Amino acid sequence: MKRLLLSVVALSLALAPAAWAKSRSGIVTVEVDLSRQESGKETKLWIPYAVSDQNQSVTDVKLAGDYTSSAVYTDKANGNALLFARWDKEAVSRKLSYSFAVEREEIQLRDLSGKEPAWNPADYAEFLKPTSIGPTDGEVKKLAESITKGKRSVLDKAKAIYDWTCENMYRDPATRGCGKGDVCELLKKPGGKCTDISSVYVALARAAGVPAREVFGLRLGKKAEEDVTGWQHCWVEFFLPGKGWIPVDPADVRKAMLVEKLELKDAKTIEYRNYFWGGIDAYRFKLASGRDLVLNPPQAGAPLNTFGYPYAEVDGKVIDWYEPKTFSYKILFKEK
Repeated sequence: MKRLLLSVVALSLALAPAAWAKSRSGIVTVEVDLSRQESGKETKLWIPYAVSDQNQSVTDVKLAGDYTSSAVYTDKANGNALLFARWDKEAVSRKLSYSFAVEREEIQLRDLSGKEPAWNPADYAEFLKPTSIGPTDGEVKKLAESITKGKRSVLDKAKAIYDWTCENMYRDPATRGCGKGDVCELLKKPGGKCTDISSVYVALARAAGVPAREVFGLRLGKKAEEDVTGWQHCWVEFFLPGKGWIPVDPADVRKAMLVEKLELKDAKTIEYRNYFWGGIDAYRFKLASGRDLVLNPPQAGAPLNTFGYPYAEVDGKVIDWYEPKTFSYKILFKEK
């Protein structure tokens, strides 16, 4: 299984950043079948709903299924769009298909230097506060202060934390899903996947007074048609006064190092580090952001740590979204 996962990752990162396409487009289809779940129970489903922004265009949305009702909502705290569907307890078949066309642009923000204008941290308080498993005090605060010692500007602090994360975290392919992102545990054992590595960056950045947030999305295939179930990905944005939100992805640096057996000193590692500082590739699109999410309508279960996967409840009981075969869903990509 590990060998299979590594081969998928290798396919995703087979080309050097300079050779990657500037844009990528295709049709994404999410197919869910909850018919095998316990019968005679009300079933609810929430799916991250892709929307257009300045870096991606989402069109030709199609929805089909035998649900009792469906609608598109946003969560109150983060404004994430989500597709909600419900089946009455009498339903025997519980199927839904959601598809859309997406075109994603590469982001390359290279001119980040210059005098930073005055800004009010209170305006970005949401992106400076701790989360349930991402504290900004204690050991996290001490480490952030150590990493950013002598750094005055937001840019210098953000870059110092990026460098530390690239140099001290590592990708652990045995991690389930994208990782939980428990920052205190990760500082003890700094191995994980994209949510883990991104969460450490965000917690350290916030502790250093740099507004930051995780972005949750899905990778797009590089073949004409691919099954991209389980290709969820998490990266980071930090706020730079005068420039806006800047993307960084230390997790993909560490992924490339693992797959290509690179050392920190290798020229290709340096290329990846430069590329993912202020830049991300076009083979991904955004779905959601925020932590400790209460969905809309509210779920019966606890607040969601992240919202990058379909989420479902049968009679208020949460189905394990990390197990798509048991959950019975798949995500397909077809080149447009």
